[in-house]
Amino acid sequence: MPDPDKPSLIATLALAASLLAVGWFSAPVQAQSANHARVGGVGDLYQQHCAACHGTDRIGGMGPALLPESLERTRADEIIRVITHGRAATQMQGFSGQLSQAEIKELATWVRQPAATPPHWSESDITASRSFFPAEKNEPAKPLWNADPMNLFLVVEGGDHHVSLLDGDRLEVITRFASRYALHGGPKFTPDGRYVFFGSRDGWITKYDLWRLRVVAEVRAGLNMRNVAVSSDGRYVMAANYLPHTLAVFDADLQLVRTYDAKSQDGKSSSRVSAVYDAAPRKSFVVALKDIAEIWEIPYGSAQPRADLQTSTMADAMAHLSVQRTPLSEPLDDFFFDQSYRHVLGATRPKREGDAQPGAQVVDLDLRRKTADLPISGMPHLGSGITFAWNGTTVLASPNLGTGAIDVIDMQTWQPVRTLAMPGPGFFMRSHESTPYAWTDSMMSKTAKDTLTIIDKRTLEIAGQVKEPGKTLAHIEFTRDGKYALASLWEMDGAVIVYDANSFKEIKRLPMSKPVGKYNVWNKITRSEGTSH
Repeated sequence: MPDPDKPSLIATLALAASLLAVGWFSAPVQAQSANHARVGGVGDLYQQHCAACHGTDRIGGMGPALLPESLERTRADEIIRVITHGRAATQMQGFSGQLSQAEIKELATWVRQPAATPPHWSESDITASRSFFPAEKNEPAKPLWNADPMNLFLVVEGGDHHVSLLDGDRLEVITRFASRYALHGGPKFTPDGRYVFFGSRDGWITKYDLWRLRVVAEVRAGLNMRNVAVSSDGRYVMAANYLPHTLAVFDADLQLVRTYDAKSQDGKSSSRVSAVYDAAPRKSFVVALKDIAEIWEIPYGSAQPRADLQTSTMADAMAHLSVQRTPLSEPLDDFFFDQSYRHVLGATRPKREGDAQPGAQVVDLDLRRKTADLPISGMPHLGSGITFAWNGTTVLASPNLGTGAIDVIDMQTWQPVRTLAMPGPGFFMRSHESTPYAWTDSMMSKTAKDTLTIIDKRTLEIAGQVKEPGKTLAHIEFTRDGKYALASLWEMDGAVIVYDANSFKEIKRLPMSKPVGKYNVWNKITRSEGTSH
């Protein structure tokens, strides 16, 4: 198995590249031709200095993939800096002593261009990539630690690609282990909370046993992946790929069951897959497509092979499950569900200058059509939205990547009830059913990224703020009982900061390396109203 703790060349590019990359098939044809013409020069540099870790075809190896999908959101000067100086605490060495500055610049430009030969990843490639590590003989089925298994946190540390397992009662780290490069989309738990599945931007899915503290299985579902979802019965895992344009379905041990080509109904158009989520009450996966104006629903509830049957039988059980398509006027970039899971609330993004302005829409999965437009301006980040009770109804509130304002929407009428001005654009919003407060960040702001704003859900007024002057403060998650709110100090020498959820006073801080997100087992598996699903 490749060592997940060896993220070589460009390893520092994890976080920025994990946000909304542009897919290979949207790249201009002339860029491919230009890239092909230069292979003799800069291509040789790559093969000599980079291919051993990142693959001769740039799809990755010990180090991450070096494709436009991985690097498009990363500044050119940052790539130059990493090639020149390397990156501390990784296997990425600096090349200033081996390459001239002109060669480094040329190489940095070249890795951002589409490959001359389009990379592919077939079902046979997926199957060949799988590693499985069975339990030891007579291994006891109990945790190696003493803590409430339902009040654990997983803290994803993007700074050096590790994960910390945190005891939510003692607020102490149980263990810390290496992860794949650039985890993305949030970890997903099995219904009993014992196992967790991580997805990386490079397409790797890792199954980890939280009781025994070890990797169970790994597989590479694609070359550029958005997120993974786990079925509510814990039997299936689905991966949403940007590259190739596919959905990949696995059993609980990450054996491939089947893939779906992300194509329009007439087969003429292909799409990156924006997101996949489990709709537990419907026993289905719901899928958003980046480039096709459709939303898909793929049921798994009728696929019920016995646990003792072989994987081929599981594949047969799912093979008959067809994609149920809902046509839309615009593609969805991301989405979340109402409490009934009948309605999908999705955001759209303009693809290019001059396109329609971003917005949001409501899709009824039973009627299979859009039923309302959400009156939200700017760029709502609905994947991190929350719902809560207010004045006899249920309302939606979502962070906004554009205006920063929080629009509160009545989910019965789909009309706005309040707009709250925030210090700046934010990415995450979180709450808990046991607290009257919702917390949101302004991490996309140049001047207010150091501020978390706390909203009183009863009055829809701002109740307070906490700050870390000059630094980035983001991503709240609550303990199982909602007593404490944990925030990410999003810095290389960062921390998880624990606040009292009622007084907003700091309780303690745990040093972490760029903690980009933290996830409570109970809140995730019970689908708490205040966390993402």
